[in-house]
Amino acid sequence: QLQFVESGGGLVQPGGSLKLSCVASGFTLDDYAIGWFRQAPGKERERVSCIGRTTGSTKYVDSVKGRFTILRDNAKNTVYLQMNSLKPEDTAVYYCAALSGFRLCAQVGINDYEYWGQGTQVTVSS
Repeated sequence: QLQFVESGGGLVQPGGSLKLSCVASGFTLDDYAIGWFRQAPGKERERVSCIGRTTGSTKYVDSVKGRFTILRDNAKNTVYLQMNSLKPEDTAVYYCAALSGFRLCAQVGINDYEYWGQGTQVTVSS
């Protein structure tokens, strides 16, 4: 089965940090751009960050710029999301997904991504 497995979520206080991991299962990460997404209760899923397939270029939604960093380790078939200075509004289920081809990862819709995992819950609360 082709999918991602996300991990690393948890409960953290405001200002704290978490590092999420996303391991590809059944396919090779090298062939895809990768996106991290989140969905808070009652809200639509949004793209938080993405990293390109070949250049490794990264994009971030404005609300996380300067706080989150996306990294990929193709040798480990894993993508990471380092999250610092977490805020209560970062609370959500976080997912990763893959974008095939050579499209720019921030210029396509969420529905263009595939191989979604089950997500990992991040809760920022005191």
